[in-house]
Amino acid sequence: MATQTAGLVGFLSQTDGVGKAILTLLLLMSLATWILIFTKALQFLLIRRRSARFLQTFWNAPSLQAVGKHLDDHHPAEPFSHLTWHGLAAVRHHQHGTRKLDEAGSTAEFLTRAMRRVIDEETSRMESGLTVLASVGSTAPFVGLFGTVCGVYHALVNIGLSGQGTLDKVAGPVGEALVMTALGLAVAIPAVLAYNTMVRGNRLVLARLDSFAHDLYSFLTTGAHSSDAPAAPVLKPVVAGRGH
Repeated sequence: MATQTAGLVGFLSQTDGVGKAILTLLLLMSLATWILIFTKALQFLLIRRRSARFLQTFWNAPSLQAVGKHLDDHHPAEPFSHLTWHGLAAVRHHQHGTRKLDEAGSTAEFLTRAMRRVIDEETSRMESGLTVLASVGSTAPFVGLFGTVCGVYHALVNIGLSGQGTLDKVAGPVGEALVMTALGLAVAIPAVLAYNTMVRGNRLVLARLDSFAHDLYSFLTTGAHSSDAPAAPVLKPVVAGRGH
C-alpha cells in the first residue's frame, strides 16, 4: 500500500497543470458514468417490477372501471400504468366536449394523440442520461490520448534538454503517457458497455409499451370498458363482444 501511494504521489508530482487537468476531467467523467450506471440500473429494475405488478392487475381486472379505480388509489409509477391512466382520462375528458384545437376530432383521434404524447414522454424519460454515457464513451479515449501526447512531449523535451535519451530522463514522461492512455480506456469502456445495455433494455420496454398501447387503444375505442368486458388479454373476444 505504501508503494502504491508513493507511486501515485510521484506521478502527480511530476505531472504539470495540463496533466492534472486531464486527470481531473477523466475523474469527473468516470464519476458521472458510475452515478448514471447505478441510478439507471435501479430505475430499470423498479420499472420492471412495478410494470409486471400493474400488468397483472390490469389483465386480471373485471373492467376498465376497476383499473381506473386502482389507478386513482395508486398513482401511476411506471410507463404502463401512466399510459393507462392518461388513456382513461383522455376518453373521459373528450366525452365532455372539445374547447381547444388540441381536443378537436373524434374520441379515437384525441385518444391517439394523448397516448402518443405519453409514449414520447416515457421515451424521453427513459433515455435521459444516455447522451452523457455516449459522450463519455466516445471522448474519454481521446482525452486519454491527449494526455499521452503530453507525456511523449515531456519525454522529448527532457531528451532535448539533457542531450541524451537515458532511461531516467524518459521513464517518468513515458510512464505518464501510458497511464493516461490506460485511464482513458478505463473510463470509456464502462460507459460504452452501460450505454449499449441500457439502450437494449429501453428498446425492449418501449416495444412492450407500444404493444400494450395498441391493446389499450382497442379496449377504449371498442367499448370494452363495461363490467362484462373480458379479463383475458385477447382482442378477438373483446371485438366479438362489442355489442353493448
